[in-house]
Amino acid sequence: MPAIVEALREVLPADVLVTDTDVIASYAHDEAEWAPFGTPAAVVRPTTSEQVQQVVLACLEHDVAVVPRGAGTGLSGGANALDGCVVISLEKMNRIVEINETERLAVVQPGVVNDHLRAAAGEQGLWYPPDPASAPWSTIGGNCATNAGGLCCVKYGVTRDYVLALEVVTGTGELVRVGRRTAKGVVGYDLVGLMVGSEGTLGIITEITVKLRAARAPETTVVGFFPDVVSAGVAVQGVADAGIAPSALELVDQVCLKAVDDWKNMGLLDMCSEHLDGKSEGRGGAAVLLGRIDDPGAVGEQEATRMVDVFTSAGASFAARSTSEEEAETFFAARRLAYPALERLGDTLTEDVCVPKAEVPGMLSRIEEIAAKHDTVIANIAHAGDGNLHPLLITEPGDDAARERAQAAFAEIIDAALAVGGTVTGEHGVGLLKMPGLEQEQTGVVIDMQRAIKRALDPKGIFNPGKVFSA
Repeated sequence: MPAIVEALREVLPADVLVTDTDVIASYAHDEAEWAPFGTPAAVVRPTTSEQVQQVVLACLEHDVAVVPRGAGTGLSGGANALDGCVVISLEKMNRIVEINETERLAVVQPGVVNDHLRAAAGEQGLWYPPDPASAPWSTIGGNCATNAGGLCCVKYGVTRDYVLALEVVTGTGELVRVGRRTAKGVVGYDLVGLMVGSEGTLGIITEITVKLRAARAPETTVVGFFPDVVSAGVAVQGVADAGIAPSALELVDQVCLKAVDDWKNMGLLDMCSEHLDGKSEGRGGAAVLLGRIDDPGAVGEQEATRMVDVFTSAGASFAARSTSEEEAETFFAARRLAYPALERLGDTLTEDVCVPKAEVPGMLSRIEEIAAKHDTVIANIAHAGDGNLHPLLITEPGDDAARERAQAAFAEIIDAALAVGGTVTGEHGVGLLKMPGLEQEQTGVVIDMQRAIKRALDPKGIFNPGKVFSA
């Protein structure tokens, strides 16, 4: 038995420490296709911040790596284990500590599922905006670690915009609080902003204070059916040019819609056929653009009408405000189900590039060209309103040649995004898969600045080593 396991047995309750090899194997990696992973020495499922602290202290003493993990829904390999490490799964720290209506904030443990917080806030007439497509499964701690975005972030911002304070176990084993509960506060450096998005490389988050907003009025949904993804991209640029501020603007292509339909039998393709009248071009075929407006009253009505006009001018075969909330929810449900539906088709490598909104049409066209060049099926979903594209590269399991073609396409999409002033990851994080892209995107001096922060906050280098930055 490794010495670290014996050390953990001395300081942790028996039901917190996991040493069963089959159970350990289930915690070895996240959802990132083909990202390497090792075998942990142990998995710890703490229930208190103090237990997390005890694990870190033991790992510091024995010079053992610590890999923090939320729900394991990540798509970049950020939660993948190293051989001999200790995985800290925060899934059992899932208590909503406080919802404060007066201050409009919530205090939660990191294992709270995103949708559970949103539901609890809703019961108090409040709203937590960040809503990644994985919101029914992903946790607030994981959302913080990757600075997750989501459907609403086109108007309301990403996770970092809502985190007020954190409780963190540091690289020296201290349990500290950073941030504030007040509406304002400028004391010292922004350590909260630094921790959010650090992917477990600077500390282990054990409690999160987030700000909430007042509940919104019902949204108006606009649906546009396009013969191809590029014309849908033209509509995205048109919405931005028109100064419309959608509360969501999502793109889903025909490959995704068919995968969801085949899985859930939701009637999506029938609706598409009805509105497209058989028109479909390009490798990915047709695309649906889903817009939402949450401005109240006449202003919202006017903005929805303007969005319909933009869709039509961009080449939509059909565009209209949805008269059926059930139909609107069906398409948004399909958007959330796209990734697990595509996983049923084969190995799925997920991209996460973000480009300027004016570059969305050209980038979607370039993705089609890359798919053809590498003979790879690429499905497209996107938080299109803020230029965050998620091409999904699908291959047959066990087909090594197809895997190599897909990986070459993955790299070429990164190059294309950087060439138009984009970034290699909008919300999934660098993890393992985007490390080469980070080195392309940032200069050596900037990378050295970040490595200096890592050395200062994690002096023994035990927190998620080998992720984000190479040595």
